[in-house]
Amino acid sequence: MSIAVWPPISPEELRRKAAESLDRDLQWIVRETISLCHELKHSIEDCYALLAPIDPGSTLVMSTHRNEKVKGTITRVGTRIIKGVRHGLFSLTLSLHSCRATINLQLRTLPPSQINLSPSEPIHVPALDALHTHLTQAIDLLGLTLSSTPTASSLASALAVLSESISESRALLKGTGDSDADPAWQTSSCPAHHFSPPLPSNLSFYVALQDSSIVLWLRALEPAHLPVHFGTKLGLAIGTFRRLEHDEMDVVFKYHPEGDGGCEPKRGGSDARGPRMSGKKSVAEEVFVREKVRVESADPSLISLYSKLGQLGNMLGLAGRNLAAIMGEDPDV
Repeated sequence: MSIAVWPPISPEELRRKAAESLDRDLQWIVRETISLCHELKHSIEDCYALLAPIDPGSTLVMSTHRNEKVKGTITRVGTRIIKGVRHGLFSLTLSLHSCRATINLQLRTLPPSQINLSPSEPIHVPALDALHTHLTQAIDLLGLTLSSTPTASSLASALAVLSESISESRALLKGTGDSDADPAWQTSSCPAHHFSPPLPSNLSFYVALQDSSIVLWLRALEPAHLPVHFGTKLGLAIGTFRRLEHDEMDVVFKYHPEGDGGCEPKRGGSDARGPRMSGKKSVAEEVFVREKVRVESADPSLISLYSKLGQLGNMLGLAGRNLAAIMGEDPDV
């Protein structure tokens, strides 16, 4: 069995007709991709709206499991957590931008204390700032692409950049694989000047994202070079005194109390990185973690955002592969 073209045409004419057909296919896929980009822009704007500072925000329950050491509620408005209600031993009112915070601590290794966030020194969560930046850049890129007459190659480049940005945004919401083993607290804990009065030097305050949840780690620290008191040695020997057991006990960490600048506000359109020390270098201190408390609250808006970003990633992947196939490129690249 053979396939023949009737009426017969010359090889040159056949090649010309094939090129014209391919060109029509390319024009069609470009139009379809541009239409998809309009839809993508609206969808990313919906994702952006989930981080917008719109009242009343999301009210989240903050409580530790199996005990009442930490119990209360917080309200996230945009990238800010602005409200807390005290219940039991621990109250939390944390603002990432403008409002005051009050945290009453009843840790076993520290005396009862209260932490207040300084209204003039807001705390920024680097993951939320980075997520906001990715979504902003994605909207700007789509707006720039749709404002002109894009070619197939420019569309392919834009889709590749968008796909990478969406993937990185989902990774920010997902967080690290093992949150309890995340070493970022050693360099990214919130510096003392964000609190009024300043945070004690033996307390690490670290906020991050994990599985679309707001997570707070509090660690009571002690210098590694500090000699053990004789009474403590005796109590450990006879069993009247026991250290709190956790996954970071008896491990020496290099802790940077001044942080890496991730908690500072952005200035000049770029990230403010590096410790706020007037030119001084951040000095690492060798410490033990005496006590560790982890509090998390799943945020419905962030969960929805993670799901929407997953769908957008699938749409971008399909559009990129279709465009590459028509252009004669490897769809898997």
